[in-house]
Amino acid sequence: MNGHAASKHIRSYEENMALLEEKSVSDVENGAGRADFDHRFSEPTRLMATTAQSIVSGVRSTHPRTFLRRAGLFLIPSFLSRDPRHSTAGERVGPTAYLDGMRGLAALFVFFCHYSYTCFVIAEGWGYKDTNWYLLKLPFIRLFYQGPPMVTVFFVVSGYALSLKPLKLMRSRNYGSFTTTMASFVFRRGMRLFLPTAISTMMVVIIVRLGLYEWTREFSADKTYMRNVQEHHYARLPTLGAQLEDWVKSMYNFIHIWDWETFGGSTPIDLHLWTIPVEFRCSMFLFLALIGTARLRTAVRFLVVILLMVFTWRSTKWEMLLFFSGMLLAELDIIRGAHGSSGSGAAATTTAPSSGNGSTLPPPSPKPPSPKPARTSRNKALWLGLSVLSLYLMSQPDDGGAETPGWVILTRMIPHFWPQDALYRYWQSVGAVIFVLAVGHSPLTWQRFFNSALIQYLGKISYSMYLMHGPVLHTFGYAIERACWGITGVQTDFQYYAGFALSSIFIVPLVICVSDVFWRGVDAPVVRFAKAVEGWCVVE
Repeated sequence: MNGHAASKHIRSYEENMALLEEKSVSDVENGAGRADFDHRFSEPTRLMATTAQSIVSGVRSTHPRTFLRRAGLFLIPSFLSRDPRHSTAGERVGPTAYLDGMRGLAALFVFFCHYSYTCFVIAEGWGYKDTNWYLLKLPFIRLFYQGPPMVTVFFVVSGYALSLKPLKLMRSRNYGSFTTTMASFVFRRGMRLFLPTAISTMMVVIIVRLGLYEWTREFSADKTYMRNVQEHHYARLPTLGAQLEDWVKSMYNFIHIWDWETFGGSTPIDLHLWTIPVEFRCSMFLFLALIGTARLRTAVRFLVVILLMVFTWRSTKWEMLLFFSGMLLAELDIIRGAHGSSGSGAAATTTAPSSGNGSTLPPPSPKPPSPKPARTSRNKALWLGLSVLSLYLMSQPDDGGAETPGWVILTRMIPHFWPQDALYRYWQSVGAVIFVLAVGHSPLTWQRFFNSALIQYLGKISYSMYLMHGPVLHTFGYAIERACWGITGVQTDFQYYAGFALSSIFIVPLVICVSDVFWRGVDAPVVRFAKAVEGWCVVE
């Protein structure tokens, strides 16, 4: 596929001002979406020049009142907008769209975790030390606000999504396109991950200078309200220059790729972003593994990847293990033709012009007969059962598993070499891998759920939600909580719970709305910008 073919797509001034294409901008690569993306953003130098010229001329010729009106309309969340470009009605869902849905729901639950753990002890499991007999502490239910297992899901899904297209190309022996794809992935990965975080942290610097963090600084450390975790509240330095210098140093340290220190690269500007350097580092190792195994026979490649997984397991690098697991699951799905209905699955592994040495590849095998209803029912039951098991494993308590009913034996089964401060990652990681596997085999149940309109919307704004929920909580979120507890009081547990519940009615929609705006104004344009920069830099 030629990513720099002449484009016939001409964007209007309004589209350029909106800074949004309503296509999924996740890392998931499917055939139709990739072709459309390349068609829209080929000849990037001309596109950038045309876009810049149209924006400048548009701003010059636009009346201030009209400009403010358009800015106001842009701040309206996409799900409330009447703009047809923001509508998802009738939008075709790709064969791997459920991965976006999984990522979206995981991001929402991470937000719930950081929202609730300042007020409640959520790390301990149901019945820990004969206490914690709360309904919300039960397995399965606790996943709605438990952040660490959602991080494991992120990493498995990333490994799967980043491997899918390269694996299809290497299996079709299309090594020319494979090389181009891998070069593109490596070149754009840093921009995809670090540009949005640089912008989000600069936004924190700006609102700190405006005094919005001072608005809630005392409240953020008040144990009357923050009864469990008092998150670091980014400090306002004496001068703007000192604040900007601190931001530059933080961003330099944030690109933390040289060792595997726990929470390495975490920035005090927003402590929640520690997974981003991990994601980048694991992506680079994954790309290296894909390149190194590209020309191997399938059986040999599987053997090599499994040996890499054993090595990373013994080295207790759970995050890298999850990426390799995603790669393995992606190739298994390609082999069984899981995405073949879209023309990007099994067919892509067997149809190519040549094998690279002049010989034509064999034609695709005929489609196997449909399984009998009884066998289909047994398969559904099997994968449903595995998904339930995986959700239980993902419910592993973050603390005190050895003294929690239902987890005593499982905790003893964790290898002795596994770090004590990462015991909770063990079964959560196993559960995440099994869950992604089970969802891939459940098109009529789990995939249908993750492909629903609401979950797909959360998938679109997932990265933005991950970046925005911290700053929103530390400013307007804490202010709303303070106001709500002022109404209900905090003298009794019931009053405290009531104030927390009342504040959530306002905070949850607020975070979603801000994430929506950041997605349209920053995240989606960054994806297009990275593609344009690549096209400007590469040599044909």
